Amino acid sequence: MADHSKIEWTDATWNPVRGCEKISPGCKHCYAETFAERFRGVPGHPYEQGFDLRFVPEKLGDPFLWGSSKMVFVNSMSDLFEARVPESYIEAVISVMEKADWHTYQVLTKRSQRMREVLGRVYCDRPTPDHIWFGVSVEDRLHGLPRIDDLRQAPAAIRFLSIEPLLEDLGQIDLTSIDWVIVGGESGPGARPMHKEWVESIMVQCKQASVPFFFKQWGGTQKSKTGRLLNGRTYDELPPRRSVSVPPKQTRDRLIDEISIDFERFV
Repeated sequence: MADHSKIEWTDATWNPVRGCEKISPGCKHCYAETFAERFRGVPGHPYEQGFDLRFVPEKLGDPFLWGSSKMVFVNSMSDLFEARVPESYIEAVISVMEKADWHTYQVLTKRSQRMREVLGRVYCDRPTPDHIWFGVSVEDRLHGLPRIDDLRQAPAAIRFLSIEPLLEDLGQIDLTSIDWVIVGGESGPGARPMHKEWVESIMVQCKQASVPFFFKQWGGTQKSKTGRLLNGRTYDELPPRRSVSVPPKQTRDRLIDEISIDFERFV
């Protein structure tokens, strides 16, 4: 868990799952895989097993350790709804997010159909908390746009799109029931280009639909040089976040003790 993330649209990352399998063109140059594989075979390193799927139950209670409210990107190094992640483990992660409700959580997936099905069961008889945001990746028309329909059908208080890496002109996007849109280009070696008119089309559609628009980066092989200005300005729009008081450490420690018994079955 990192309490200071370099990702522009979040404050921190939390990875109770590590590793994933590629399933679409957006995965081709996966930053998480590149990072993890650098440490494959390094004894004692968190990514000693590279990008192989791994559950990390000892990290499940980490959100209770933070004494300040944060925006938390859940599983920046994996996908919570990966096919091999047991539904019971997904429910354990959701349980932590519900109890440690002084944070705002961002859960992003490419497995939109499974997300819709699992959330439909978890929240079949109760409302979804407004501090847990669920989103889907949208990289192109063929693979990305259908995920938006799955997201729309999933029970979620806040729904968002991460249109990164944007690989082509998406055309008209149905933004009904979408609360936030992030756009960004691919970065690193072999980065595929993103054209300005693609970005501007999405920005205009967001403005017309009154959806907050966040422009993350132009990307490229040297993203620090291309920056994140669009038409001379930055776009850092976000949905409203609720304000919740952080419990004292004694209360947070008690919450960890209460849930630790539930986590033992995953060890």
